[in-house]
Amino acid sequence: MRTFIYMVRHGDSPKEGNDRTRCLTEKGKLDAQRIADVLKDEGINTVISSPYTRSILTIEQLATQIGQEVLVFEDLKERIFSDEEKRIPDKELIPLLEKSYLDPNFALDGGESNTDCQKRAITVLKEILNTYKGQKVVIGTHGAVMTLMMGYYDLNYDLTFLHSTSKPDIYRMEFNGQELVEVNRLWEIS
Repeated sequence: MRTFIYMVRHGDSPKEGNDRTRCLTEKGKLDAQRIADVLKDEGINTVISSPYTRSILTIEQLATQIGQEVLVFEDLKERIFSDEEKRIPDKELIPLLEKSYLDPNFALDGGESNTDCQKRAITVLKEILNTYKGQKVVIGTHGAVMTLMMGYYDLNYDLTFLHSTSKPDIYRMEFNGQELVEVNRLWEIS
């Protein structure tokens, strides 16, 4: 029995503010509608999200369109990079990601490592695959945690892959039980 997981990386969000509560920019809001349009004929059964506002807002229109509520799973949140709730600027984040992929157990004080984040998120993903077996599930997510979940099944989903993704982005993962069979990118950058 095939299960389909649609990883939907959140749309564009403001560069400043609390990491948990940052919303979407105008571009992000427009892209959220495009995501709903792309996925409307996929036969989605369930819509799940990280607890972060930008992820919920990215998939909320789709959920409304198909008559579902967004189910929030705390452990699908983005990797915690530090003990602060503010977004880490790209000039600091890129070297941090590089170091994290060279040493998966590396973490800043108060943050979590790639290993810890992957373990947390994969536990939830495996539960989703069991609970929603044979269904089509959208997961509103973030770049780092999405890449770590996908990389758990296929090591080609690594830092280079993360750098190749966009905001937003959509990857349809096909599973046979707990085994990843195929991944297709559904988002086209306009």
